[in-house]
Amino acid sequence: MKKRQINLSDHFTYGKLIRFVMPCILMMLVTSIYSIVDGFFVSNFAGKDAFAAVNLIMPVLMALGAFGFMIGTGGSALVAFVFGEGHSRRGQEIFTMLTGVVVVVGIVISVAGFIFMPQIARLLGASESILDDGVLYGRIIISAITFFMLQNSYQSFLVTAQKADFGLFISIFSGVMNMILDYVLVYVFRLGVAGAAVATALSQMAGAMIPTVYFLRENKSLLRFVRTRMDWRAFSKACLNGSSEMMTNLSASLVGMLYNLQLLKLAAENGVAAYGVIMYVSFIFMAVFFGYSVGINPVVGYHFGAGNKEELKSLLRKSLILTLVVGIAMTVAAELLALPFAKLYVGYDLELCKMTEIGMRYYSFSFLICGFNIFASAFFTGLNNGLVSALISFLRTLVIQVAAIFILPVFFDIEGIWMAIVVAEGVTLAVSGAFLLGNRKRYGY
Repeated sequence: MKKRQINLSDHFTYGKLIRFVMPCILMMLVTSIYSIVDGFFVSNFAGKDAFAAVNLIMPVLMALGAFGFMIGTGGSALVAFVFGEGHSRRGQEIFTMLTGVVVVVGIVISVAGFIFMPQIARLLGASESILDDGVLYGRIIISAITFFMLQNSYQSFLVTAQKADFGLFISIFSGVMNMILDYVLVYVFRLGVAGAAVATALSQMAGAMIPTVYFLRENKSLLRFVRTRMDWRAFSKACLNGSSEMMTNLSASLVGMLYNLQLLKLAAENGVAAYGVIMYVSFIFMAVFFGYSVGINPVVGYHFGAGNKEELKSLLRKSLILTLVVGIAMTVAAELLALPFAKLYVGYDLELCKMTEIGMRYYSFSFLICGFNIFASAFFTGLNNGLVSALISFLRTLVIQVAAIFILPVFFDIEGIWMAIVVAEGVTLAVSGAFLLGNRKRYGY
């Protein structure tokens, strides 16, 4: 018997909530495969210098693509809110307008990034041994940044359109495409970082164009492209709603650059390579929390728009319990898998492998805490309170972590670098809890 489609207006039990967000979680997991697969093939078949070059330039590429995350999460919360008020045509107009803005901004970033990539690589501290590879990889990826931004925004909009399963299919298709191309271009033809970059760029193009064609045609979802015009008020509201996600990506990218600069001082290219492996593992684990936040965001937005306070209370309680259970499981798994993951990427270098394993064991404790902070930020995004959402993200991913990156190594050497994320998540947890408790009466949850 075919399961009934879950709608934003439904009451969500644990089972229904998990079923609804699961495609989003899987989408984020598959999307994270891009850089993870690139890293595996580059490290094992192009060498650790090429691997360090990719890891050095990657934070900039993620930062430049963050606009798509902001429009997707903030825009989907706004559109879901408008749907909750009963204005479906208005929601479609806002969706179309926001997608057009993503395209324009993406093209501008692509041109500027391609031109200034050598200067960016040098600013990041690239040595002569990794400069050329970093510039080459960066220029190829930046050429397709518009598609990357569209793909990121569509992940959220497909959930609002109640087509999360379709979004999952697209993510799986583009992810498998990336893996196949990585194998062919990096392993078979030995094209190194250029092959890895082309594989990623082509898969991102596929991930963006499939939903674009879908929304251009008549479809059975809540969203499609319609005639629209620039609406600065809706645009600014979407940006404010999604500013936390923008801040999360920009801050994570900036922090990644600072990690690399500190590690270059403490452990040269080996430190950057070790951090790269830890980040790839982190992508896998964090994708679960980010996927949940993408899925829960429009649900919260809809029920907030419809004034369903009891449902908001239920969603908050269930989400906190699920986050706790998953956080414990992830921390245990990360500790057990630290050595196998290190061997998978850098098993050819014993010193680098040991450094990576130790770093991963410290870093893994952050998985016990970070899910609560990610959810709290997403919850306030759904409530269309972009200011609180952004503040949580700002503290979590930038302010506290930057301080920890520079202070802890003074006392704990390189181990202080690995502990920085745990300290940042712990302090932010107290802030997130204070905001959730302080806004109970305002929102009625």
